[in-house]
Order: sequence, then C-alpha cells, then structure tokens
Amino acid sequence: MAEPSAPRENPNLRGHEQAVQALRTAWRSGRLHHAWLLSGPRGIGKATLAFRFARFVLATESESASEDGPDPLYVAPDHPIFKRVASGGHSDLMTIERSINEKTKKLRTEIVVEDVRRIGRLVSLTPGEGEWRVIIVDGAEDMNRNAANAILKYLEEPPVQTLFLVVSHAPARLLPTIRSRCRALSLRPLGDDLLNQLIAGRIAPDLDATERALLASISEGSPGRALALAEQGGVALYNTLIGILDGLPKLDIRAVHSLGDKVARRDGLEAFRTLTGLMEWWLARLVCDSARGSEGRHLSTREAALCQRLMTTGDLEHWALVWEKLRRLFARAEAVNLEPKQVLLNAFTTLQQAAGD
Repeated sequence: MAEPSAPRENPNLRGHEQAVQALRTAWRSGRLHHAWLLSGPRGIGKATLAFRFARFVLATESESASEDGPDPLYVAPDHPIFKRVASGGHSDLMTIERSINEKTKKLRTEIVVEDVRRIGRLVSLTPGEGEWRVIIVDGAEDMNRNAANAILKYLEEPPVQTLFLVVSHAPARLLPTIRSRCRALSLRPLGDDLLNQLIAGRIAPDLDATERALLASISEGSPGRALALAEQGGVALYNTLIGILDGLPKLDIRAVHSLGDKVARRDGLEAFRTLTGLMEWWLARLVCDSARGSEGRHLSTREAALCQRLMTTGDLEHWALVWEKLRRLFARAEAVNLEPKQVLLNAFTTLQQAAGD
C-alpha cells in the first residue's frame, strides 16, 4: 500500500476542493476564525485536511506555501515543516486525541481532561518557530465531559495567534457550546469515480476492475475505509458474507465455521472487526433503503434479490431490531474480548432466525 495511513504524514488530498478554498479564502482575508469544526463521515480526509492546513499555516512565510493554483494549501513533503509535523516534532503544533493509559498501557476509550490540559503549557509560551500555534483535536466526539469543558474554555477565550482545528465524524455528540464557537466546515464523501481512481492508483492497485468497483461501493466515498478494507481483504470478506446470507433462512454452517476459523486466528482480530463492520453496514443499508422506500444501490443482481427476499420476511421495524441486536453483540464482543468465532456463530444464527420468521 503506497497510501500513507497517518493523516499527519499524508501529502495527498483529493475531492475536497471547496473546503480547501474556504480555508484559503479565510486565511487570505486576514480574519481567520480561531476555531474550525471539520465534520463528515469517518475516513474521508478530515484529519488529513486539518494537518494540511496546519502545515500551510506553520509554513506560511515559506516559498513552499503556494499562493494560488489547484491546491493552494500544499506544502511539499521534503519541506522541513512537513517533516517535523509528520514526525510530531513541531513545537507549535499539538494534537489532542485518545492517549495511552500509563497504568494499563492500552489506548483509552475517550479523550480525558489531562490530554486537554497540555494546551495550557503550549499557549503560555510564545510560538517557538513562527507567528502561529495550531491545535488539532482529532476525534473530538471522544472527549469526555471534563475534557469537553476544558477545551471549551480555550474556545471561549482563544489565546492570541492560536488556531483550533476540531475534527469530528459525529459533531452532534459535541457540546452545543463547542459547536457554536467553531466555524463549521462539512466534508462530503468522495464520488465513486474519484474513489475508484484512488483505489487503482494508490490504495489497492492490484485489484481488478470488478474488485475495485466493489471496494469503492462498500467504502461509501471514504478513502480511509477503502484502505482499511483493502488491507483486511474486505472484498473477499464481503463476497463470502453475501454468499452466506444468500442461503438464508437455510444456514451453511460449514461456511460459517470456515469463516469463523479464519477470523479467530491470532492475527485475525482486524479481519474480525472488518467483517462485523461489514455486517452492521449491510444491515443498516437494508433498513435505510427500506425506510426510504428505495431499492438502494445493490452491487449485484444476486444481492438485490437477497434484499428483496429478506424484506418479505419482516418489515422495517423487524430488521431494525435485528441490526440493533447485532450491534450490541459486536460492541460487547469488543468490550469484553468475546471469542470471535462464537460471536459470528451467534450473529449468523440471529440472522437465520430473523430470515425464517
């Protein structure tokens, strides 16, 4: 995979020209708002844009920060500031995100107030390398109440020459007062054609045309999701999933056991998460399409027939309850480390029962 996975290291951004121009226009106006809320679905490039703008602001006195052109926020990867941002070594840039718990040595499930309090030392000093300091809050919806209140204080009384870039795929979970202090910039999923180009060029160039089209469709406009799916064999997992679902209400238990064995291996945890994510996504799409009264964007005639057949065995509420049941099962499996194969057996048994009602 040639595509850098970490947003701070990624020089590539496609499909968000309006958002880029909005930031550039605000910068050139000389009245840049102190806080921006970058929102949109997970994996579409919000954090990549935040780091792109941060590099531009920090490199604004450099010739490498272009004034015009199709990508006016571009800073070359060989620029010293790009390298220091990528390595996390720029003294005027701070990233607030979920941190490692020093006691358990595991990644916390939320952003805690201690993470936010680090801002105090940064803003108490003058910028070390230029005129600006930039603070990126990545995954802002993960802030607990204390952390959210702590960041709110800085947004209400912003330090001089300090830019906040608040990244969130679930802005409704933020405090209304945080949203009101930020200028909103909503990013949309990429179109299938553009995403297909990215898959062919950088994300998964080894896939054939049919596989690329399938990956683009199940990624729903998200390059990050496409990359994660490609790394975990998402196309093959999806085809296997649809093959098993196509037999419902009869359940091919041998196929389920084989799939369970595959994701139950020691190195199969991410594949298990990918598969359960695909199951949730597929059921959610089934429910949403039914709620809209539309046939949806089926990826094959077999899948279209499957969806139509399942909807004859239960109404919208029926399948919404099934989706909720599986969502709780997968969340519990993640929280208490349930055995992956048994979780899948339970999930497919639940679907078998639902399809036979």
